[in-house]
Amino acid sequence: ACISPWNFPLAIFTGQVAAALAAGNAVIAKPAEQTPVTAFLAVELMHAAGIPGEVLQLLPGDGSVGAALSKDPRIAGIAFTGSNDTAWAIQRTLTDRRGAIVPFIAETGGINAMIADSSALAEQVVRDAVRSAFDSAGQRCSAARVLFLQEEIADHVTEMLTGAIAELKVGDPLDYATDVGPVIDDDAQTMLEAHKLAMRRNARELIDPPIPADCRAGTFVTPAAYAIDRMEVVEREVFGPILHVVRYEGGHLDRVIKSINATGYGLTLGLHSRISAVADYVAEHARVGNLYVNRNQIGAVVGVRPFGGEGLSGTGPKAGGPRYLARFATERVRSTDITATGGNIELLGLDKS
Repeated sequence: ACISPWNFPLAIFTGQVAAALAAGNAVIAKPAEQTPVTAFLAVELMHAAGIPGEVLQLLPGDGSVGAALSKDPRIAGIAFTGSNDTAWAIQRTLTDRRGAIVPFIAETGGINAMIADSSALAEQVVRDAVRSAFDSAGQRCSAARVLFLQEEIADHVTEMLTGAIAELKVGDPLDYATDVGPVIDDDAQTMLEAHKLAMRRNARELIDPPIPADCRAGTFVTPAAYAIDRMEVVEREVFGPILHVVRYEGGHLDRVIKSINATGYGLTLGLHSRISAVADYVAEHARVGNLYVNRNQIGAVVGVRPFGGEGLSGTGPKAGGPRYLARFATERVRSTDITATGGNIELLGLDKS
């Protein structure tokens, strides 16, 4: 069974399905309840391309459908991308099944950070932080949620960052001039606005522009940034266009890495530094699946930058990586003692008849 999310309703959906099919499996594809039409059209194209209907079936529905799939003993493995809560629910269900122990591939979220030290180029930091936090309205599992700025550059970069955020255009995603579109639904909007309210009480608002008049009828959330004292203030993944900014003292990069590791998540991490030793230190000590140096931390490319995390961020293997397909297959070994032929090598070439 392939259970996919709404935020990449074609790319992740087809990636899971294609991998499972390539490894020789029949597939039941369960898309997110918010995006069934995209999945339907994708499966329709796959059937038209020659994949038999009995090999690939679409099963749309809400979470109860996914729960039923997880319980069914005929399901020989599950590939899942989505929230930690759903991943834990699937894990518990599979544990309770009394039958074959089946593979479970889970890619979940992360409280992803970006770090900028005093050697970083301020313009590049701001460009990449804005892209990482606000592209797709922040609705990417790889998106930056926390930006660590070294004290020596914090004031300057924060001023530039808030200026850049103020210029972002919220609106119709079909309009090329739009930078930030709507969030997925009313529930997401309510959660994000509640988080903003909590941040106004417990942190310092850096910027939260008013919602444009023509966006008040939709599920729009304006891009916002808040200054917080420590990463622990962000207790869970905030899946939307909200960035948290933390200052840190020079010489204490180790504390920053420890606070990132302490979240238990390990999906993406961005680093801006022109010192190669700093990048080496972060790569050695940060427990994350994907480290991006002096660039944004979104937009992994299949076959070029395999994507996936560790810890609370997923099981691996990485999607688009060399070990992904093997997880969808069962490994079997055959060993033969050819001395049993008694030296008659012609026996080796005989068919079963």
